[in-house]
Amino acid sequence: MKLEIQNRTQQRIYSITELTRQIKCLLESHFPNVWVKGEISNFKLHSSGHMYFSLKDENAQLPCVMWRGRNNLLFFMPKDGMKVVAQGNVTVYEKRGYYQFEVLELQPAGIGELQLAFEQLKQRLKAEGLFE
Repeated sequence: MKLEIQNRTQQRIYSITELTRQIKCLLESHFPNVWVKGEISNFKLHSSGHMYFSLKDENAQLPCVMWRGRNNLLFFMPKDGMKVVAQGNVTVYEKRGYYQFEVLELQPAGIGELQLAFEQLKQRLKAEGLFE
C-alpha cells in the first residue's frame, strides 16, 4: 500500500482546472472550422435568441449551439428530424467540462430539407409583403 502511494506522488497530478484546460486546448486546436452532417434533435430556441440542439447520426450525437448573431442569417427555421450540414468549431465550456459544436453556418442537406427551407423562406417573405 505504501509503495502504491509513493508511485502516485512521483506522477504529475493535475487539478481539474488544469486538465480541463489541456483538453480544451487540444480539442479546440485540432477541430477548428470543420463541417459535420447529421440530423437535428432536441431543438430549442432560447428566449435570448440562441439555438441549442444536438446533431446525431446512427451511432453518436454532438451537442450544438448557434448564437443569435449567427442564426439571424439563416433562411430557414431548423426543426427536429431535419438533416443538415453544419460548419463550426469544437469548443469546451470549462466550468462544466462540457464540449459542444459552435455552429457558424447551417444548411439543409437533401432535397426534402431544401424544399422545406424554400417554403419557409417563401412564407416569411410573403408575411413581410415582399413576395406575392
